[in-house]
Amino acid sequence: MKPAVLILCTGNSCRSHMAEGVLQHAASDLVHVSSAGSKPAGYVHPLAIQVMKEIDIDISAHRSKPLSEFLDRPVHTVITVCGNADQACPVFPGQVNRHHWGFDDPAHATGTPEEVLQCFRRVRDEIRRVFEAYAAGLREAPSRRA
Repeated sequence: MKPAVLILCTGNSCRSHMAEGVLQHAASDLVHVSSAGSKPAGYVHPLAIQVMKEIDIDISAHRSKPLSEFLDRPVHTVITVCGNADQACPVFPGQVNRHHWGFDDPAHATGTPEEVLQCFRRVRDEIRRVFEAYAAGLREAPSRRA
């Protein structure tokens, strides 16, 4: 059984889904990846879906979930991608690792539609760099998975 990685943010509408998509794409053979929110928005942001499609990762079937869905499941690694989720993060059964990598929330971007879209792309690219590097590290040190 692959170790479970749970990616958390507050709303589970943008950042955590983009991170889940990237890590799933980069390391689905090594880890089981999920995402959740401390206060889920109830939807996945359409612009998050759009910018992920631009890099050939489809998150359109994802759904916004509360972290309580995972409290009774073994979670090997918890990764928070926003400060609020880092503060609200409980300890999960079987949790071995915890990481916090904060990213701006593109859902709060303002400006023209193009400026907002550029913000989503910038955050996606930052998430992609961090989570692809994390996946590469998992490959290099299989004994330290997740």
